[in-house]
Amino acid sequence: MTSAGRLLSILVASTLALPALAAPPSGWRLVWADEFDVDGLPDPARWDYDTERNRTGWHNNELQYYARARLENSRVTGGRLVITARREALASQADYGGQRYTSARLLTRGKASWTYGYVEVRAKLPCGRGSWPAIWMLGTKGQWPVDGEIDIMEHVGHRPGEILGSVYTGASNWPMGTGKTDRTAVPDACGAFHDYHLTWTRERIRIGVDGRDYAERVNSGNGDYAQWPFDSPQYLLLNLAVGGDLGGDVVDASLPWRFEIDYVRVYQP
Repeated sequence: MTSAGRLLSILVASTLALPALAAPPSGWRLVWADEFDVDGLPDPARWDYDTERNRTGWHNNELQYYARARLENSRVTGGRLVITARREALASQADYGGQRYTSARLLTRGKASWTYGYVEVRAKLPCGRGSWPAIWMLGTKGQWPVDGEIDIMEHVGHRPGEILGSVYTGASNWPMGTGKTDRTAVPDACGAFHDYHLTWTRERIRIGVDGRDYAERVNSGNGDYAQWPFDSPQYLLLNLAVGGDLGGDVVDASLPWRFEIDYVRVYQP
């Protein structure tokens, strides 16, 4: 690890080292939510679509075309948001980049962002080989990794039941080899709904599932933005990627994949 990496507080892998959090911290109130109770496309007052790199290709060599406002890929039905990845090519789209798969990436950028909070997303994950669903946050200032990334949940189909949590900054990120990812086991993550959550305060970030934190990052308090950019707003993203550097090889016979989200709730002090 580099000297910059040593200055960072590490994410803690052991659930035994962290106290359980069964609910939002006492006294925090609900400030934003989507219960997905109106069938059709996701609520445009809450969600936009990220399609910016369809033509040029996505950053992690993923294979999907992210569709905008297309029911086949993002639909609210029966009280749930369903993001579906399919084996198909939308060659007629103006921003088509040659992809053989479609999916969706929803985000609150430009509609809602938060500085500190308790974020809770109840979801059921796909397990098809090559699938890569994620619940995560990015800094509104728009420069990665300097403005920070918080991965509340990542999962890949070739390692079913292994949940990943990460925090990236200008000083701690995977291109520099200083990034830190922690893992926890949720054996039935693909067959049942679970609560994936983030507790974010001025002092620390904790990532957990079903009321128990398994990863932590502590603010050293030295004012170095490269180490702690998390005193500024972040927005939320929900997406289902296909293949890529982390998703790996795709087994076409396993598609379509469904990433189901029961609700998203954000609490603040």
